[in-house]
Amino acid sequence: MASTIVEKPLSQKLGFDPGYIEEFTAKVFIEGAQARRRLVNFFVLLLLATVIATYGVLSNSTATVIGAMIVAPLMGPIMATTAAVIMGAAQRAWRSLTLVIIGVISVILLSALLTSIVPNISISFTNNGEIASRINPGLFALFTALGAGAAGAFITSRAELADSMGGVAIAISLVPPLCVVGISISQGEWLAAGGALLLFMTNFFAILFAGGLVFLFIGLGKLALGETQKRLRHRSFVLITFGTLFISIPLFLTGYQSVADAIATSRVTTVVEEWLQGTTDQIIAVSVNGQSIAVSVEGVDQLKSVDELVGEIEKVLQHPVIVNLRVIPTIINVSQSRSSP
Repeated sequence: MASTIVEKPLSQKLGFDPGYIEEFTAKVFIEGAQARRRLVNFFVLLLLATVIATYGVLSNSTATVIGAMIVAPLMGPIMATTAAVIMGAAQRAWRSLTLVIIGVISVILLSALLTSIVPNISISFTNNGEIASRINPGLFALFTALGAGAAGAFITSRAELADSMGGVAIAISLVPPLCVVGISISQGEWLAAGGALLLFMTNFFAILFAGGLVFLFIGLGKLALGETQKRLRHRSFVLITFGTLFISIPLFLTGYQSVADAIATSRVTTVVEEWLQGTTDQIIAVSVNGQSIAVSVEGVDQLKSVDELVGEIEKVLQHPVIVNLRVIPTIINVSQSRSSP
């Protein structure tokens, strides 16, 4: 009696549960019969998230910006891009990356438009915390993004963990930095726009790199069966790695400058305290940004020579400085109650 050989499904051959690959690809990639509907959902949510994030940033509302992070669907196609790379699926990778690029451009343009139509708007790029925190990223932003990218990939690969994706969306900021790019462009603040774009690119490459490593770890790379697919995966991941390393260079420089300024601020504060000895004046704030130093002092006593302060600071920091001293007079009000006759 002849025996019948039953061909196992591809997913089972590769060590996955039957149906896992089908379920994974259906969730990650926008394709098939529902592709049009999912694309409409993607852009509607993305544009609504842009509106929420833009006005949340302009109003300096952290809660509003967090809400926009949860609504924004931009992490989906980025995760799909790195999944397609690991699987060696060139067409899927290009389609997902194209969707990311179109989404990025849409967010920036809409945010710039929303900012320009607000009448008599005054935007502070230093006092607005939602803007200031996104235009000068450091290495911590990269480390956070790597962790969030890895978490996002792991959650994507496990259907039972879908509820945790909202936390990842909050941890890794995608739409708000792009909104800051649009806001900055509308105000002609090109340096701020570059800083916010750097933050987005940091998050983008971190998701690709860390997410790709997680997908490799869970065995998704086994789907790259042919030599062409394996070569695509290798070359693409090398580019992603170099991109991550390249983007870390300005982050390292920014982080180094931030640490240097923090150390300098501590030293300058000590100098100002010594300069104020013998008076009742008090330090309100000291800020160091390279050679520029801002000192705020409150008091009623006659201040000493500012040139003396500058000289002492230059001795400590060992380079020329520009000191901007702000004196806030202390106002003492004396009130005496009137006694009844």
